[in-house]
Amino acid sequence: MKLAIIPVTPFQQNCSLIVCPATHRAAFVDPGGEVDRLFEQLDKRGATLEKVLVTHGHIDHCGGVAEVAERAGVPIEGPHRDDGFWIEQLDMQGRMFGVPGARRFTPDRWLAGGDEVTVGAMRLEVRHCPGHTPGHVVFASTPFGVAFVGDVLFQGSIGRTDFPRGDHDTLIHSITTQLWPLGGEMRFVPGHGPMSTFGAERRSNPFVGDAVLGAPDQPR
Repeated sequence: MKLAIIPVTPFQQNCSLIVCPATHRAAFVDPGGEVDRLFEQLDKRGATLEKVLVTHGHIDHCGGVAEVAERAGVPIEGPHRDDGFWIEQLDMQGRMFGVPGARRFTPDRWLAGGDEVTVGAMRLEVRHCPGHTPGHVVFASTPFGVAFVGDVLFQGSIGRTDFPRGDHDTLIHSITTQLWPLGGEMRFVPGHGPMSTFGAERRSNPFVGDAVLGAPDQPR
């Protein structure tokens, strides 16, 4: 997998451009805005956009989704349909937060835990990880050792749970039952900030580290 992380908008949200090395087909994960810049990065790599993947419905992660999909004529996959109420608010939130072009959309495919998405010849597992939002999903590629976790987990922190239908206990459960079993060597791209590994977070994260929660029965 070829990976480019492109922080966008004043929120500095990590939009990921993933490219299949065998087919040069690509996907944007969470195109939050600055759509012209995203397409410049796509063109720079000589890849063909195949789809848009969305982890959850917050504007910093999907403010540019409708425009990207429309311009490229590609489908939108994700998030889980429980985040539909967030997506319905995108027009209003775009005006509130100054994200040009943000507007609501209807995914071509709502996702659920256990689903699989493809980009070229690559396959990514879908894991439903509610807590930050009720419909948050994570995309994980075991062969390439990388997961795209949106705002579930960060280096040294976890996602906020004070938004509507957020829940702290649910988020902790999602992290420990859906992310930790992927293995300590798995790298992850968070919604904001630098990459880390699940093992590093289990060792040192002050919110979900083993020292805080106790060591679950999964390898670090």
